[in-house]
Amino acid sequence: MSGEQDSVAGARTKKNGAAAGNGAGHRRLVIVESPTKARKIAPYLGGGYVVESSVGHIRDLPRGAADVPAQYKGEAWARLGVDVDNGFKALYVVTPDKKSKVTELKGLLKDVDELYLATDPDREGEAIAWHLLETLKPKVPVRRMVFHEVTEQAIRAAADSTRELDADLVDAQETRRILDRLYGYEVSPVLWKKVMPKLSAGRVQSVATRIVVERERERMRFTSASYWDISATMDAGEEASPRNFPARLVAVDGARLATGRDFGSDGQLKASNTEVRVLAEADARRLAEALKQRDFKVASVEEKPYTRKPYAPFMTSTLQQEAGRKMRFTSERTMRIAQKLYENGYITYMRTDSTTLSESAISAARSQATQLYGKEYVSPSPRQYTRKVKNAQEAHEAIRPSGEVFRTPGQVAGELDTDEFRLYEMIWQRTIASQMADAKGTTMSVRIVGNAASGEECTFAASGRTITFAGFLKAYVEAVDTETGGEADDKQSRLPVLEKDQALTAAELSPDGHTTSPPARYSEPSLVSKLEELGIGRPSTYASIIKTIQDRGYVWKKGSALVPSWVAFAVIGLMERHFERLVDYDFTAGMEDELDRIAAGDEQRAQWLSKFYFGGDMGVDGSIGRLGGLKKLVEGSVEDIDAREINSIPLFSDENGHTVVVRVGRYGPYLEREVDGNSQRANLPEDLPPDELTQEIAEKLFATPQEGRTLGTDPVSGHEIVAKEGRFGPYVTEVLPEIEIPEDATAAQKKALKAKAPKPRTGSLFKSMDIETITLDDALKLLSLPRVVGKDPESGDEITAQNGRYGPYLKKGTDSRSLSTEDQLFSITLEEALKIYSEPKQRGRSATAKPPLKELGEDPVSKKPMVVKDGRFGPYVTDGEYNATLRKGDDIESLTAERASELLAEKRAKGPAPKRKAPARKPASTTAKTVKAGTTKKAAAAKTTTAKRSGSTATKAK
Repeated sequence: MSGEQDSVAGARTKKNGAAAGNGAGHRRLVIVESPTKARKIAPYLGGGYVVESSVGHIRDLPRGAADVPAQYKGEAWARLGVDVDNGFKALYVVTPDKKSKVTELKGLLKDVDELYLATDPDREGEAIAWHLLETLKPKVPVRRMVFHEVTEQAIRAAADSTRELDADLVDAQETRRILDRLYGYEVSPVLWKKVMPKLSAGRVQSVATRIVVERERERMRFTSASYWDISATMDAGEEASPRNFPARLVAVDGARLATGRDFGSDGQLKASNTEVRVLAEADARRLAEALKQRDFKVASVEEKPYTRKPYAPFMTSTLQQEAGRKMRFTSERTMRIAQKLYENGYITYMRTDSTTLSESAISAARSQATQLYGKEYVSPSPRQYTRKVKNAQEAHEAIRPSGEVFRTPGQVAGELDTDEFRLYEMIWQRTIASQMADAKGTTMSVRIVGNAASGEECTFAASGRTITFAGFLKAYVEAVDTETGGEADDKQSRLPVLEKDQALTAAELSPDGHTTSPPARYSEPSLVSKLEELGIGRPSTYASIIKTIQDRGYVWKKGSALVPSWVAFAVIGLMERHFERLVDYDFTAGMEDELDRIAAGDEQRAQWLSKFYFGGDMGVDGSIGRLGGLKKLVEGSVEDIDAREINSIPLFSDENGHTVVVRVGRYGPYLEREVDGNSQRANLPEDLPPDELTQEIAEKLFATPQEGRTLGTDPVSGHEIVAKEGRFGPYVTEVLPEIEIPEDATAAQKKALKAKAPKPRTGSLFKSMDIETITLDDALKLLSLPRVVGKDPESGDEITAQNGRYGPYLKKGTDSRSLSTEDQLFSITLEEALKIYSEPKQRGRSATAKPPLKELGEDPVSKKPMVVKDGRFGPYVTDGEYNATLRKGDDIESLTAERASELLAEKRAKGPAPKRKAPARKPASTTAKTVKAGTTKKAAAAKTTTAKRSGSTATKAK
């Protein structure tokens, strides 16, 4: 195809590959997505195979107008890249960076007898295989080769058991791609017009953003409630073991005491809990005093056997959740590491909805568990974990160590880096544990009563758990979400042997106060869990969804918590009011089911897309199709959307009854309220989470004048000097008199006059300065910059001291030298400046090192110390090898070693920045002539030349 567009939607007759014989001397081209995978499987296949990678997708819908081929530019549907009036045929183009790869693969095809498409074993892999087929247009037989682990046995078995391309899977993936294009290209422009340019909407990303926004709204509406109880340390006597144990007051005179779960988000008792008693602080302190030196007795003892079954092996979503909880990995980081482990033959395919294990895997896990822990720790019979999988095509097997005999973490430790090892070890442990015996133990619940000196009967409760047989817990214990009050499965709390009516004493009684907390913000693991619970998206896409909503600026991180931006509030508000079904949880989950019907061959792609886009009889009542289709929904809503209303987010009323709102403007969000008919505004700090914007903070922000704090008058110019808060930090500036513009001036003349008008001097505050305390003298010093230090006696060039974006520096012509402190801007002499210029210019790591702002300990990957430093682009964390700039929401004081390690891991994954290359010379024209030569000898030479020029990485198996 030589990089030109394919025919619209392409001829799909080749979706089913033709079979061919496997005679001796046959040469086969095997195409996989990844160069790593290509290098790994080539030796397994033998000399009759050439293995090459496509390096992912080779073509896609046009990314912009420039990608649309000339013959389609005049078409009404060209912007979409989908011919909606002709069966929703897609216009696919080879991406510019893959044109050379396509040429290389076509060249390799000329020398082989068969083509094996060995892309990933899921829906996306099937679609990549189809795109390769449509683009390369092979004249040799084509086979689909599928494997779920990169081991010699699996690869050889896959090569011997090929199949045809699955048209239904391709249809399903193509439908999703077209659906997402229609959704994004129709809805996103509405956001540009009504909220802010460059925003985007997406079928799953918008719903994921809504989930995060909804949680923040809950937190903003939340009213805390307080309640008290009494914690006690009970003494069971000298013979008891343990002698002392904890208990807590749960009832007074038979009335149950209120706990956190009895209160609603409004801070009031729930309607169903009117009979509980809320213990006040005074009552708690009085009762604690009245119970001192009183006798207690055991009112009841209830003991039950405890059994805990093993966890199922990992699938994509649970792997992401557990890696997030246990190792603080982001979903993206988890999947990136898992991809490397899979491609290098350590684990099975990592995108799966299944928890089942093959018979050989079960046998391997049971055998290894027996060797490591003993026969008594292995389940009496093999365990198989089944679950209802919506998307059966991606449900081949759980994520487990590859091979029929699992390598232990110790055996692979020397081959993996730290992150890879930790993830492999967790997968190995979970797989082994899944075939082990149940954990067993006992739980005990005790009620203790005592009468206070004031007459009240007080009931205390104590509970304990003892594990008598660890079972699978010997191999693996799942991490818990501590923010939601989770408790580890291996945690034990022993109680002494107690009997009914046994006498006890209280060694200690302490009144305890509690306040209810708002629901915790979502973290990446908990958001993945919520998406899976709602049936939104597919686990294989969760990592990219979470990354997208952060990259788009809808969500940012505060520690591990996901915080929505005010822009997200405006966007979701618009979607909820005008495109409610598009962000409805049930509707989005139902759409996944409909798309799965296409994958199963029960629904026709073009008909379904037509009903969704233009309207039709599809889905449940109120679905997009039954409402007239996406196109009608968008076109009919745009004019009804009040941009000011959408971008106004009401918060609360101040003490005078004025409504305080957040406005989302084109330069960012700000506070606003109407006072006596006048609008009062205040800037909003970018790193202030919405639920922390209280009335007190709002009043403080309003108290900071928008016009700035007047510092005085410049004695030289007579201009007023003010200090202001800006988007990029505090600064000082002068107030210039307004220029006179003739009343009859045209718009162009007014614009020209304003452009010629003098610009006010400005200066950013030093880091040591504060906008509340800066003086006129300080401001005038800042406005005096750049300061002329003097002239270089040799060159005659003027040397100036300037305060730039990256800190203080000297400038002489085009030669700049950094200064170590801001104070030097005003104090450095010509002699000192000349000395700096006399020394060799220092760059990068050779420059004078500043002391670190914070030390964070050793990085688990590089084993080097991590420190936070102040750099040209702001604070960053470094291990001496990689530097990672701190993100929005990362605070130096609260930055943890885990977060620093995560930032470095993301930077490390991107690799070093590419070096600039000199412009390549045009290749000699003789090569083209050689290609056209007719003899076999010349043709062979041409292929060799072309392969060398294109940098082919084809791996020939030996």
